[in-house]
Amino acid sequence: PIAGIVEAVKMTLERTPPELAADIVDRGIVMAGGGSLLRGLDRLLAEETGMPVTITDDPLSAVVLGTGKALEEIETLKKVLITTKR
Repeated sequence: PIAGIVEAVKMTLERTPPELAADIVDRGIVMAGGGSLLRGLDRLLAEETGMPVTITDDPLSAVVLGTGKALEEIETLKKVLITTKR
């Protein structure tokens, strides 16, 4: 499962439009949600992506706030969404 998370992050970074990629390069990756609480995942992502990775102060609450922001930018984010076939 961890390898799948790492691959999804790397794939998303590769597909990120330039206007968003510049922010990520400048600020690094900020992790939120329950997955960010997995011990060592932040260090692994930093090693695999070569970018700084931080965990937000309140990862579980940040998900709600981030979801609201994502919905405000849904058209831009549609370009990098990863879908799975079931």
